[in-house]
Amino acid sequence: MGTDPKPRLKPPALQPGDTIGVVAPASPFNKETFDSGCARWREWGYKVVFDDAIFDREPPYFAGTAVARARQVEAMFRRSDVRAIVCARGGYGCNYLLGRIDLDLIRGNPKIFMGYSDITTLLTWFHDSAGLITFHGPMMNKDYATDDGVHKLSLIAVLGGASEWNLGAAAGIEAVVEGQGEGTLYGGCLSMLVASLGTPYEVRTEGTLLFIEDVATKPYQIDRMLMHLKLAGKFEGVRGIIFGEMLDCRQSENQGYELQDVVRRVLGDLHVPIAYGLRSGHVSRGNVTLPIGVRASLNVGQKASIIIREAAVTPAAVTARQS
Repeated sequence: MGTDPKPRLKPPALQPGDTIGVVAPASPFNKETFDSGCARWREWGYKVVFDDAIFDREPPYFAGTAVARARQVEAMFRRSDVRAIVCARGGYGCNYLLGRIDLDLIRGNPKIFMGYSDITTLLTWFHDSAGLITFHGPMMNKDYATDDGVHKLSLIAVLGGASEWNLGAAAGIEAVVEGQGEGTLYGGCLSMLVASLGTPYEVRTEGTLLFIEDVATKPYQIDRMLMHLKLAGKFEGVRGIIFGEMLDCRQSENQGYELQDVVRRVLGDLHVPIAYGLRSGHVSRGNVTLPIGVRASLNVGQKASIIIREAAVTPAAVTARQS
């Protein structure tokens, strides 16, 4: 199934006028908002392509059969005119694609691959098994369809090849546990990280700055999943932890505690820096693009900052073999 560690592959940088390929590897989506998202990329000067198969439905909640969805992803990696692949939406279903996608094809054609939520399953698998730097960031059906849905500065910095940049206060980060750490930026949706445990596709967290986010999940459920990761040893060797906005993760409006208190109680004994509030993934606005697999540092004092320490892409003219 191709789970051995591989050298990192950085895809070529995105250039103005490039072609964006769209795939639907999980659940179906609303066509009207999808069209608005595609229009946004076109307004920015890019071409957008997709196979009409992305509009297929496979009851009860898939955007086509698992085989068809896997072939759709492979087709975009194979197309020479496509420079970046953006997922239409998450939902559920990427786990059906594990083992069905040709990783040698991905290794031979490294490209920007971006999404979040259920797409975490593919982001971590492509990174861990093919060595591809992947991107936790906005999706076509939701984020690009609204005027304030995308944190465009981080999108441009990450996909354009910025070699060092500070997320800073623009991403809404606050301190939970003070400290400093440096490691490989990694992670995604908490539910998906936990779902990988005990499988051949189990997430590899040692040496990472682990990013964790989720949506509409009650605090005790967050507690349970964090404890599951902890008991599975997935926080051993982690250099720091960064939580997302954790949108709508409340028991009730008058619950009497904050999710940060839960995080501090479960993970405070790890003695690593912990930050909270990074708007990437399920967010209220301004979805930040995070490169999965690059060096980054976390500094948590009275305030918190995250600095990306290397480019996530190669200059567009550099071949995959050279990178």
